[in-house]
Amino acid sequence: MDLIPVFLVSVLNNSHFCKCTNRPLSPFYLGTGVASRQHRHESFEQAPIYVAVMTYLGFGIVTLFGYFRDFLRAVGLEKCHLARERDEQKDFVPLYQDFENFYTRNLYMRVRDNWNRPICSLPGPVFDLMERVSDDYNWTFRLTGRTLHNVINVGSYNYLGFAENNADFLKTVADKTRQYGVGVCSTRQEIGNLGIHEELEQLVAKFLGVESSMTFGMGFATNSMNIPAIVGKGCLILSDELNHTSLILGARLSGATIRVFKHNNMHSLEKMLSEAVCSGQPRTHRPWKKILIMVEGIYSMEGSVVRLPEIIALKKKYKAYLYLDEAHSIGAVGASGRGVTELFDVNPADVDVMMGTFTKSFGAAGGYIAGKKKLVDYLRSHSHSAVYASAMSPPVTEQIIRAMKCIMGKDGSTEGERVRQLAENTRYFRARLKEMGFIIYGNDDSPVVPILLYMPGKVVAFAREMLERRIGVVVVGFPATPITEARARFCLSAAHTRAMLDQVLHHLNEVGDALCLKFSRKKYSSWSDLSDETDFELGS
Repeated sequence: MDLIPVFLVSVLNNSHFCKCTNRPLSPFYLGTGVASRQHRHESFEQAPIYVAVMTYLGFGIVTLFGYFRDFLRAVGLEKCHLARERDEQKDFVPLYQDFENFYTRNLYMRVRDNWNRPICSLPGPVFDLMERVSDDYNWTFRLTGRTLHNVINVGSYNYLGFAENNADFLKTVADKTRQYGVGVCSTRQEIGNLGIHEELEQLVAKFLGVESSMTFGMGFATNSMNIPAIVGKGCLILSDELNHTSLILGARLSGATIRVFKHNNMHSLEKMLSEAVCSGQPRTHRPWKKILIMVEGIYSMEGSVVRLPEIIALKKKYKAYLYLDEAHSIGAVGASGRGVTELFDVNPADVDVMMGTFTKSFGAAGGYIAGKKKLVDYLRSHSHSAVYASAMSPPVTEQIIRAMKCIMGKDGSTEGERVRQLAENTRYFRARLKEMGFIIYGNDDSPVVPILLYMPGKVVAFAREMLERRIGVVVVGFPATPITEARARFCLSAAHTRAMLDQVLHHLNEVGDALCLKFSRKKYSSWSDLSDETDFELGS
């Protein structure tokens, strides 16, 4: 017991203080509950220093060769394949920015074969790829007519396996297609409001445990077109530095002032909140009309989970609003798939704006905004997506209803079966990767699993070698990630069997040894030991 006051004194001594009240800023709300336990299971191990040095060296060598090849093109010794302005347009403003054009032709083109691969089957746990080759160093491709069959798909956001083509499961979708057709060709406010749209919105609200919800035909537009309706000039948006482009675009279109806090860093967020409350708007120092905190449930490039209980505590303390994007977390986490509010056992009413998409866990398209009925009713008349965009396609609407009823157990199936399978696959896959010695990012509950590859040459070799072994992976590098943190991003699915995961892990182990990708310096127990340890902690 003597340790408790010592801990509190140390926390207070290391805290920032609010300029208005002279009270310490809340440290991390580590005291109790699921929040601290979930955060403790999040890993962002740093690679040895030599890895960063070799990564910068690799980019440096490729850049030098790029400038040398540009010189050869300029003097006519190498054919130039890129699009260029005509000679008579040299005095105009360039159509392409110089560095972006340089990066595209000298770095991206060398590895372009690893992206945009055409598939020719259902994108389920396995798919078929159309083989293509290039005769001009990836500037153009031609199909060989050969098909790569049964490639294991570990790159799609098919978290619950609803991207399927089972006639028995899709019977209701086929019936709605016959009844309504494939498109509405009108907005909801004109003649595009169907009964199944209202049925879906009622089901979404019930699933999330909120008063009301509204659905939209495009997930990206759900953020970019609704944020400007919620905040505007004279408002302040506090945005996590790793937020998705749709959130960033919506914030910019709103005209509100935007300030970025460090990813999942409660000290950074609270410091900005206290300064916003104390100082108000620049120059005038008037109070902000609204302060909106924007975060995601699961961050799709890092695999990390939002620290929701701490953010809700800060939101209440400083009278701010919270906008939660659950594109990757709804259906994918929580005991019954209800997202991070269920994962952390918080009241959904504490989140002012709940946003999510149907493009991932539900195997469909579109998105939703949910919360209080007053908010949803306001958006129905002020959202650009509601006023101008075509209503959601009837077959897509029915697919979402079908998937959501399956998750909720309303279709006669076992409630949460797919959600439990996804959680089991996630824990197993992450534990085995750590045991092998890979550096992986994110939360243990996140089905997004980034494996850090770092060096540009190894990223390319990894993607090509895995495809040779019939494993379809997604690799990501600069500028989508920091220059020293290129990675392969695995997305797990409930449709993956244990045999599929073991096959992927077997090849990962071999490729990791061959390319020297096992940079972790931590030692982990076997999977069975980790399972016992996790069960003990969650039950305690």
